[in-house]
Amino acid sequence: MLKNILIATLVISIVFCASSVFAQKSDYIIQPEDVLDITVYENPDLKTQTRVSSEGDIPFPLLGNVNASGLTVRKLKDKLTKALEKDYLVSAQVNIFIKEYHVKQVTVLGSVIKPGKYDMFPEKETTVLDAIALAGGFSKIAQINGTRIIRTEDNEEQVIPIRVTDITKKGLNENNIPLNPGDIVFIPESFF
Repeated sequence: MLKNILIATLVISIVFCASSVFAQKSDYIIQPEDVLDITVYENPDLKTQTRVSSEGDIPFPLLGNVNASGLTVRKLKDKLTKALEKDYLVSAQVNIFIKEYHVKQVTVLGSVIKPGKYDMFPEKETTVLDAIALAGGFSKIAQINGTRIIRTEDNEEQVIPIRVTDITKKGLNENNIPLNPGDIVFIPESFF
């Protein structure tokens, strides 16, 4: 009896966890370079595995190119369902699975131990200090308060100065700015 209760509790827990994972993925915002696996129930000829183009489009049978970038998984599913039901199917049941997530990267250059490109954390924000830590930390000749973020938004370059000692010694964590994909963190050399 106790064994059956434990098994039932375990099954309920697994179902609850799986549904919460699905809920998170349905709110995921699709990005260029994601790989999508799309199926339509009882329509194997519509099964599609495709990478989202840099313009944000995916090719889909019967519909041609469909813009997917910037939509949540749920909104793309609704968009495909409505388009298929408009001209082709009576009741389309579309499922979308993210097979590969695009890789978000930042570049860390200058006076760090291992300059280069680094993958951002998928589950949380990656801050300036996180990126510097990924690059092995400051070199011995780093001018740490000369650190700056070089960010391009709307084709305009923006330089954001960072005083690292304000974060590390004064505890001003608001200065530990979250990075955007494509940001460059640059640490100059000290001249003395």
